[in-house]
Amino acid sequence: MKLRILPVLKIAPGFLGAFFLVFAGSSCKDKDKSSDWSGQSPPPAAPAPAPAKTTPVATPAPAVPEPAISEEEALDGTHVRLVTYNVENWLTMDRYVKGKQVQGAPKPESERHAVTEAILSAKPDILGVSEIGDEKDVKDLQKHLADAGLTLPHFHLNRGADATRSLVILSRFPIGKTVAHENLSYQLGAKKYGMQRGILDATIDTPAGAFRFLGVHLKSKREVEEGDQEEMRRQEAHLFRREIDSILESDPQARLVVYGDFNDTRQSPTVKTVHGPGNGPRSLNMIALKDSRGQYWTHYWDFQDVYTRIDYVLVSQALRRSVEWDMSKIIDNEAVAGASDHRPLLVILKK
Repeated sequence: MKLRILPVLKIAPGFLGAFFLVFAGSSCKDKDKSSDWSGQSPPPAAPAPAPAKTTPVATPAPAVPEPAISEEEALDGTHVRLVTYNVENWLTMDRYVKGKQVQGAPKPESERHAVTEAILSAKPDILGVSEIGDEKDVKDLQKHLADAGLTLPHFHLNRGADATRSLVILSRFPIGKTVAHENLSYQLGAKKYGMQRGILDATIDTPAGAFRFLGVHLKSKREVEEGDQEEMRRQEAHLFRREIDSILESDPQARLVVYGDFNDTRQSPTVKTVHGPGNGPRSLNMIALKDSRGQYWTHYWDFQDVYTRIDYVLVSQALRRSVEWDMSKIIDNEAVAGASDHRPLLVILKK
């Protein structure tokens, strides 16, 4: 689908911060199989509906605090910039191009260029990507970035049960140990399902120390004949949490960065499962990322004109003091327009 985030950002009044959070529940879909996600109906250029039709006018969002370090300090070689991003079907699939359905078409070049510019604006050292295809698509993304001046020569691609969409992590630094998580299946009724995109697991040694990255893209909210999409997503979250618990039981000081498109809202059973119990030693710390306006949404569903937060970055207890909380943010500059139905997340890590 064609994203139209920027025009909305330019015209949206201050009350939309509350509006976005109230109307949570949308998610990225498998757009090639659902007409609702065809992208034929771009979001209107007019302002969002009046507050009286949705929710009372809220007080303006609080100002984003001043960062503890400067942009120059964040790029001084002692900090690591992680960007996580659902790039919306950077792959070959049946899609609508200029209003016509085309079989086996790549992501349009204009959208690939926009994704490249959005990533480039965040200057990542490490890039975690959802909704990419195979190794050919990864190399295509690498080439677009390199041609624009950003070289991320190392990558680890993870394939799950979904033969179409994958996860990849790209890095300026060599990628160390990777783990192929097995037995990622669950039972619903009489049928057994595999975790669609699996779990990406890669350790990268950086100037700020070694980090173990766990990336996921959980089941979309698209209704499917095979089973209940919400229950399928919860089951995938339980599989993910099982692997997180196993890592932390073996090494309570593991420097874990858990990220991805969870396709669910913060108070959902899915996200609570990944987060872990309470504030215990195995619970994760969610980084409450905001954009330049103090808003939290990460995904825009143009068909329903709904904004919601479904992309997250969480860290283990051992990494709480390694996050530059005030410098980490949702990227919402002009480069994001036309790239994806998601917005990229930037997290800055230190020793």
